[in-house]
Amino acid sequence: MTGLPTLAEQFLSYLALQKRYSQHTTASYRLDLQQFFEYMQAVYGPTPLGEIDAFQVQSWLATGLRGRGEKEDVSAVTIRRKISTLKSFFKFAVREGAIAQSPMFKVVSPKMRKRLPLFVEEKGMQQMERNEAGGQPLFADDFDGATRQLVLDILYQTGIRRAELIGLRHSGISLPNSHIKVLGKGGKERIIPISNHLVASIRAYTERKGKELENPDQEYLLVKKDGRRVNEGYVYRTVKAALGQVTTLSKKSPHVLRHTFATHLVNNGADINAVKELLGHASLASTQVYTHNTIEKLKNVYKQAHPKA
Repeated sequence: MTGLPTLAEQFLSYLALQKRYSQHTTASYRLDLQQFFEYMQAVYGPTPLGEIDAFQVQSWLATGLRGRGEKEDVSAVTIRRKISTLKSFFKFAVREGAIAQSPMFKVVSPKMRKRLPLFVEEKGMQQMERNEAGGQPLFADDFDGATRQLVLDILYQTGIRRAELIGLRHSGISLPNSHIKVLGKGGKERIIPISNHLVASIRAYTERKGKELENPDQEYLLVKKDGRRVNEGYVYRTVKAALGQVTTLSKKSPHVLRHTFATHLVNNGADINAVKELLGHASLASTQVYTHNTIEKLKNVYKQAHPKA
């Protein structure tokens, strides 16, 4: 790979240090910029930043992505993400005085068909909370089983993201006040109330952690049996295994439990603005997708119960 322009490196540093984007997000921006500037070099040769135009950007989106690590049919989601990366970069370039105008004002993102978020029915979640499916326990009665059970309980009962769960510190947990503090996207903190049941589960787990492990991580709540903090793979495998026992959903990830948390709240009458705050969404539009599931539920009730339906 060729090196990125100096301004692109400055932009990535700005995202990481000032915008406080996660390492994963910053890496995605870097990959998009790397692919774009490699394409520009290969097809158009050395091109000053101020001479890049919308046609060149569109040609990259139309043909340059294929055969360069992307699938043959590039999804609308991927294209929209790459457009977003370039829009942010060229906006930064304008602000820094490197160019007079962004070429992205003529580039239109493809429309996407809205998909309803997948969620687990309440019956399935009740099975998971009881640690049983088909009369058999989901997890063993040992410390590892207790960790996996608590992973599921926290994800479903708080709606936090996988990264927020992994980063959950003892210092951010207030059992007397029944709430946890998490660090979300963009480094934004939010406080989430927790139930008495979850308070008891966290207290019991913390005591067990101190008694059964020789030298557990003292900073973070959730640890593996070797005492080290749980990682992304551990959480993903835990959720996938559990959901595989209680639902037939095609996707079985930690984010499904976040969708389930929000959907169950909305379906049971929670205020949409309150759900927005709990999820840590920047925009209400991101939260309103959960109201569609409620509408579909009402439609089904209407069809089943109304004589004219």
